[in-house]
Amino acid sequence: MQARLIKTAEHYEAAMKRIEALFDATPGTPEGDELDLLATLVALYEKQTFPIDLPNPISAIRFRMEQQGLKNKDMIPYLGSPSKVSEVLSGQRNLSLTMIRNLVNGLGIPAEVLLKEPGAKLKAEEEVQAFKRFPLAIMVKRGWFPGFNGTLAEAKHQIEDLAAAFVGLLGPATLGLALNRQNVRSGKKCDEQALAAWRIRVMALAQNEALPPYAKGTLNHAFLTELARLSYLEEGPKLAKEFLNKSGIHLVIERHLPKTYLDGAAMKLPDGSPVIALSLRFDRLDNFWFTLFHELAHVVLHLDKDGIEIFFDDLQEKGKCLCETEADAFAANALIPDSKWQASKLTPRSRPCDVTRFAASLRINPAIPAGRIQFEAHDYRLFPSLIGTGRVRRLLEKSSD
Repeated sequence: MQARLIKTAEHYEAAMKRIEALFDATPGTPEGDELDLLATLVALYEKQTFPIDLPNPISAIRFRMEQQGLKNKDMIPYLGSPSKVSEVLSGQRNLSLTMIRNLVNGLGIPAEVLLKEPGAKLKAEEEVQAFKRFPLAIMVKRGWFPGFNGTLAEAKHQIEDLAAAFVGLLGPATLGLALNRQNVRSGKKCDEQALAAWRIRVMALAQNEALPPYAKGTLNHAFLTELARLSYLEEGPKLAKEFLNKSGIHLVIERHLPKTYLDGAAMKLPDGSPVIALSLRFDRLDNFWFTLFHELAHVVLHLDKDGIEIFFDDLQEKGKCLCETEADAFAANALIPDSKWQASKLTPRSRPCDVTRFAASLRINPAIPAGRIQFEAHDYRLFPSLIGTGRVRRLLEKSSD
C-alpha cells in the first residue's frame, strides 16, 4: 500500500494489515523502510486517537508517599493542616494551586498530573512572588477576591489561587502587563504593586460590563459639549456614566489604594473599548468633571491616535510631559471654551452669584468655573459652597450597588 498520513479507522486497519505482512522484512530493504514508516504513522495516529490518561492526582500523591515512606503527618508542609491533609487524601477537598506547587517542588510530582491536564504548567515563580507583594490586606477587606471570605493569613496561604481568580477572564498575561506601568503622572513614589492591583481591578470591573462597540471619533465637540451639560443636572455624574456607557466607553469608580496617589486613569480593554477609571480621591464636583474630561482627553489625543496603552493621573501634580499638558488644556476648553472663559472676566474676587450666573449661561454646574478659578489662583479656599464637596461618591457608589 502507499504510505500516507493515517486519518481514519479504515486507513488504520489497512496499515496494521500491511505491517503484519511486512513484519519479517529485512532492515535496510525497501520493505524494511516501508515497515518503519508505517510503524511511525500508526504510532502517531494512536497517540492522537487513544491518548493515555493521566493518573488520578490523589493516586499519584499516595504512590509518591508509599515510594518515600511518608505518613499523613509528613504531608502537612505540602497540604497545610492535618485536617486539610485528611480531606485532600480522602477526596473531600480539591488541591489548591499553592498545594500543587508545594507537591511539584517538594515531591517532584508532575504538574500536569496534579492539574489533570496534559502539558499543563504552573505560573512562573516570579509572577507568584510579584503577587505576594500586592496589598493583600486591603484587597481582602474590600472583597476583591471572588468567593473568598477568609482571613489575611488564609489569603496568604491561598495566594496562587487568589491570583488566578483575581485576574479571572483578563488572561494569563494580565499580571505582567499591569506591572509594566506606563505614563504615571505623579511626583511621589508610587507603590507599583498597588498600582498594578488597582489596574487589574478596574479592568475586571470594566470587562464585566456589556456595552455596545466603541467607535473612534465618538468623542467629538458635540458629544463633549452634551456631556458637560449633564453637570447642570442634580444627578449629573450618574447620568454621565450612562451617557458614556451607551457609546461604548466604560466609566469605573474604584477608590485608590494607599501610596498610589490616583485621581484617575485612561486605558483600553483588549477589544479596544476605552476605560475611564476615577478614584474620587477628592469627593468634589469640580474634581469629578475635570478629571473625567482629562481622562477622555487622553483617549482622544493619545490612546486613539498614538496607541499609548495607559495613563495614571495625580492631578495635584503639575503636568510633567507634553501629553499631560495637552490633556489639561483639552479638558479645560471642552468644559468651558477658552473664548467664553476669557469673556467671563471671572476672578478670585468675583461673587458666588457671578460664578453661578456664568455657569447657568453655559448650562454647566457652577462647581466647574469655581474649581477653575481655584486652580488658576492656587487658592482652594475660594467658593467653598460651589465646588460640591461630598456630592459625587454617594451618587456613583449608590448606582454601582
